[in-house]
Amino acid sequence: MSRERADAGSAVAGWTEPPAQLMRNGERPVDEEEPRWLSSIEQQAWRAHLAAHKLLEHRLDRDLQTFGLSVNDYEILVNLSESPGHRMRMSDLADATIQSRSRLSHQISRMEAAGLVARETCADDRRGTFAVLTEHGWATIQKVAPHHVASVRQHFIDLLTDDQLRELETAYAPVVSHLKSLR
Repeated sequence: MSRERADAGSAVAGWTEPPAQLMRNGERPVDEEEPRWLSSIEQQAWRAHLAAHKLLEHRLDRDLQTFGLSVNDYEILVNLSESPGHRMRMSDLADATIQSRSRLSHQISRMEAAGLVARETCADDRRGTFAVLTEHGWATIQKVAPHHVASVRQHFIDLLTDDQLRELETAYAPVVSHLKSLR
């Protein structure tokens, strides 16, 4: 590894060479191409994104626990509450919440046990299943939504200017578009 690249690697990743587990025969990274190590500003932006995302989700999750919900529960309730007939095909709900179908199925089972949602067979496609918001689920989202939006405002929205919010949306749009295209 060149001294210049070694310095870049150490500045952004804490090492002067990739760790041994990334090396084959002690010479090249496993992917056989020299990685493009992150610059200092790239590393700072990446780590700021990770920290903000993890800390915000943790805070929002804690605030929702007061109501016996997780962030994932709330996201499912929101999607169902905004859908026609308060129902969505399980496959569409998995896509909307960016979950595997298996993980969503387990989540829906827990929410069914709490009386928040129900499953219904799709009449025109016996293989398809709908997740349906129950009356209790509808009452829950109506009760929790004002508290959740206050938490989102307190811990995110109100900390940023309108210009920063627009910049954030603009910055994330190509990332979201790219990652959705890979799904």
